[in-house]
Amino acid sequence: MNRILIVEDEQNQRELYATELEEEGYEVHQAHNGEVAVKMVTSNKYDLVILDIRMPEMDGIEALGKILSREKKLPIIIYTAYSNYKSNFMTWTANAYLTKSSDLTELKETVKKIISSKSR
Repeated sequence: MNRILIVEDEQNQRELYATELEEEGYEVHQAHNGEVAVKMVTSNKYDLVILDIRMPEMDGIEALGKILSREKKLPIIIYTAYSNYKSNFMTWTANAYLTKSSDLTELKETVKKIISSKSR
């Protein structure tokens, strides 16, 4: 079973994503900010990280850099409400940059595509 880490400061959003992805057959873990996510990636093995940008304590861009410095091949999807961060060169290191939507179809399809390409 593929393991996904969701990093999102809004609890209701985080739980919604977790529920949807668990229904797709993934094992889902959750972190409420980038600092917790970096610690979790250091001590656990994940197949994919879904990362918000605007969070307290450590934002997603800083967390992205720290995660990739430890796990260079770990796929990361930036999932944020703010499309303006797409021009930040740090976000280019992510495998995908998606703008949040109430319809999670694009997120689920992107997760499936990245995980299936990783297992080849």
